[in-house]
Amino acid sequence: MAERLNEEPPIFRGCSSSELLAILVLAVIGWLPVGILLGFVVGAPMMGVGFAAVAVLGTVFITATIFQKIKRGRPTGYYQQRAMLALHRSGLRKVPVTLRSGTWDLGRRS
Repeated sequence: MAERLNEEPPIFRGCSSSELLAILVLAVIGWLPVGILLGFVVGAPMMGVGFAAVAVLGTVFITATIFQKIKRGRPTGYYQQRAMLALHRSGLRKVPVTLRSGTWDLGRRS
């Protein structure tokens, strides 16, 4: 436990409470409108809310499992850096890091 003094402890499947809260909020934002719309199509809006609740729980469990596999054996903040680099590669965000593979030199010729 002494190694985790500067970071949040894992609560569920390797995710901290703030990560779980973020996953939960995004899942509710995604599934609640779909569930209510599905409920209106079927004729029972509350059944749609129940479907959304089950879908939110499933999404939290599956996403926490994926994060657990991504984070295994990696340093703190690893997946945040991977996400920022993926956004950079897709052109959605600019990241101030050098993304170059190969040999480096000083640029001077002797």
